[in-house]
Parts: sequence; structure tokens; C-alpha cells
Amino acid sequence: MKLLRYGPLGQEKPGLVDKDGKVRDLSGHVKDIAGDAISPEGLKKLAAIDPASLPIVEVERYGACVSGTGKFICIGLNYSDHAAETGATVPPEPIIFMKATSAIVGPNDDVEIPRTSVKTDWEVELGVVIGKHAKYVSEDEAMDHVAGYCLINDVSERAFQAERQGQWTKGKSCDTFGPTGPWLVTKDEVKDPQDLKMWLEVNGHRYQDGTSATMVYGVKYLVSYLSQFMSLHPGDIISTGTPPGVGLGQKPNVFLKEGDIITLGIEGLGEQRQQVVQA
Repeated sequence: MKLLRYGPLGQEKPGLVDKDGKVRDLSGHVKDIAGDAISPEGLKKLAAIDPASLPIVEVERYGACVSGTGKFICIGLNYSDHAAETGATVPPEPIIFMKATSAIVGPNDDVEIPRTSVKTDWEVELGVVIGKHAKYVSEDEAMDHVAGYCLINDVSERAFQAERQGQWTKGKSCDTFGPTGPWLVTKDEVKDPQDLKMWLEVNGHRYQDGTSATMVYGVKYLVSYLSQFMSLHPGDIISTGTPPGVGLGQKPNVFLKEGDIITLGIEGLGEQRQQVVQA
């Protein structure tokens, strides 16, 4: 299934995409794409619904594809070719940092350059959405706790991240820095999350053209690894890193400016389009 949320900010309704690409309203069955609705039992109930029985809706705005996200966990330098372009080495264990959930916006909402920013950058990433509580799970058990996958633009302010001391979080958590969606694609529709084409363009120029095959620490490993340090809850998102082609990796560097248009996508997970505005 391709699950989604649509409508004005703060008033989103749940929906799904049918086999013809039409959006159907799910609000008669679930309140939101969150919590119990994305549990294994909840997804089973949604899968049993005949999409043809649901009202067709015209979507003016997609919201983030999952609600109730308690943790937005990101993995740094998790693509071997991206680490190489930034002059870094692949870490012996995953680099974990948090992105504030207040950064989450819809997939086509504006991206805002923060005041005083000089190095706002882009990162196309595969997001993993947790559907079932996970604590101390093995790699063999990990996928039992995954609801599905989504597209994420891990927007980053490199000066805030690396030049202002302390942790990366403040360079990753600015408002609008987490476009998420358009869909939560259930795991049964993704044959292999470690073999997905990924791309990102700015103003029509393709900067990122990679694949999740170069991910160092894969989805199963990350879910298991993170669950050794913290409980994972339904709606939590793991953003798993980016392939090469970020602005910081260009020679000379290229960073976002007001008026830029960002487009990005992951095979099977949909596309996003954002206009860059100044705060």
C-alpha cells in the first residue's frame, strides 16, 4: 500500500493511492496514518479494504506521510561514496544524530533558508518508518518492526552543523528541514530497500544520482542497532543517509538560495518538489 496524508497544514486526513494512482480517503476507517494504524495488525486491516469503496479526493497539498513521530533519527556518513566526497572515512559504527520533529513538513512544502544561513544544503534519503515497538531486537527480527519506507530530504545547514561547535542537531533541525513523503510505502511493496535508485536535482541540474546499494549499514542492521540504545515506537522515522552529490561535495561548493527549486525521488517511493524561500 501507499499511504498518505493530505489537506491543509494541521488538518491532514489519511488516504491511500489506488492501483490507478488516484487518492482515496481513509478517514472513515482511521483517524490518521499513525500509531495503531501502522502496526502490523493495523496495516492488515487497511489492506483488507477495497480501495474502490473509498471516496476519491483531489489533493491540493500532501502532508508528511506519517504523524505522531516521536523521534526523527538520522544516520551520518552511511554511504561509502558520500563519505569519500566529503573527505571523511566510514565510521566503525553508525553515526547517530537527531533531527527535531518540528522540522517535518510535507513533501512539496517550501524549504526555508534560516536567517544568518550561508550553507543550506540538500540530501535525498531513504526513510524507514517504525510500525511496532522495538527494543533489543536482533537483525533477524528487525523487519517485523518496520511499517514501510518513505522519501526524505534531509535539508542541512553546514555552517550550523560543523562550524558552530557542539552536535550536528542544530544544523539539521531548522523549520522545514524535514520534507517527508509523499507516501508511506508498506514494506511488502519494496522488494529490496538496499537496491533503490535515488536522485536529486536543483533547478533541473542533477546533483545526486545514486543507489541505496552503497549504504554501509543497511535497514535491518540500523533498526537492530538503534534498538540497543533506545526504544523505537510507531511513527518514529530513521533517515538512513545520503549518496554523493550534496552541495558541500561540489568543487566549488554549491548551496541553496532563495528561488531555487529542489526535486528529488526514490524508486517506488515517489517524488518531492520544494521551492526555497528566505526566512
